[in-house]
Amino acid sequence: MPVERLLDDDAADLVALTRDIAAKELAPYVDEAEREATFPRERFRTLGRAGLLGLPYPEEFGGGGQPYEVYLQVVEEIATAWAAVGVGVSVHALSCFGLFHAGTEDQKQRWLPDMLGGELLGAYCLSEAHAGSDPAAMRTTARREGDDYVINGAKAWTTHGGEADYYKVMARADEGITCFLVPASAEGLVADPPEKKMGLMSSTTATMRFEQVRVPVERRLGAEGQGLSIALAGLDSGRLGIAAVATGVAQAALDVAVAYAKDRAAFGVPIIDHQGLSFLLADMAAAVESARATYLFAARLRDAGRPFSRQASIAKLVATDNAMRVTTDAVQVLGGAGYTKDFPVERFMRETKVMQIFEGTNQIQRLVIGRDLKKKG
Repeated sequence: MPVERLLDDDAADLVALTRDIAAKELAPYVDEAEREATFPRERFRTLGRAGLLGLPYPEEFGGGGQPYEVYLQVVEEIATAWAAVGVGVSVHALSCFGLFHAGTEDQKQRWLPDMLGGELLGAYCLSEAHAGSDPAAMRTTARREGDDYVINGAKAWTTHGGEADYYKVMARADEGITCFLVPASAEGLVADPPEKKMGLMSSTTATMRFEQVRVPVERRLGAEGQGLSIALAGLDSGRLGIAAVATGVAQAALDVAVAYAKDRAAFGVPIIDHQGLSFLLADMAAAVESARATYLFAARLRDAGRPFSRQASIAKLVATDNAMRVTTDAVQVLGGAGYTKDFPVERFMRETKVMQIFEGTNQIQRLVIGRDLKKKG
């Protein structure tokens, strides 16, 4: 069901356009793509040509010039139709973050337009097998040799791994962790076979291996040693993207559960008329709407230029935990039917689980929140 949103006319039109594109270009293809684990590259091009991949970036570089509050509601609409594509849009925006915030004017003019327009799809290489929640422990190295850096190491859990056109990579140089924009065509850059996951089948996740990969100095973003600060700053925004995705999946699960409860009868009345069931649906609706309000509050802080790191962690924590509960309850509402693949709620439940894990586990979010509370007293 359409979600009531408080937006000005232009933003409301943008969200309505997104909903229409999602209904026509995403929803009809999601079941087959998830079943066959088919990467939806053309769907990203469609979103890019519609101007939906670069919404939070300035128009001068081909972006949409939209506040984060609006961008996240677009991401939610996309995720309501197709979670893997919603995750991909968030990851792509994160892959552009380092270039926009730390790149030179020449670098931005050279690469951002194609990235924001969807012709180049990005990926983000931060985590390593032994350094997931602790990125400072990474072992991937970048050794300076003349006008090049030579990168060696492996980056785990890379969304779009093997499918992206470029990789935003964090590696340890002489002065510390440094950020690079590495083209997929770079010699020595290879993707392992995709991970075999329980959900988000159409979103390819793979380990990327860097074996003597030469990257020109001009593809370094910012100074040596600035990479970790770039990564952590980007993660605050990325966490809001995942909060919006989780809220979209939860909304989709709620929609299916309500429709089923209105249609399915027991003891002579629709099951939604039974108090026990209606209370469960009410709790699901409260969880979805509270998650939405939480991520929107954090986005408004970001748009106002105010600190929002704690609120981003709260939004990611609340939205993904709520989505896990809502999707599980949706399966319960449908009963035996919910446990089958005849309905999408079992897929929603599988897809949501990883959202409590990536972009920093929810235990890490609690750590971030607790440290901020201690710092601010």
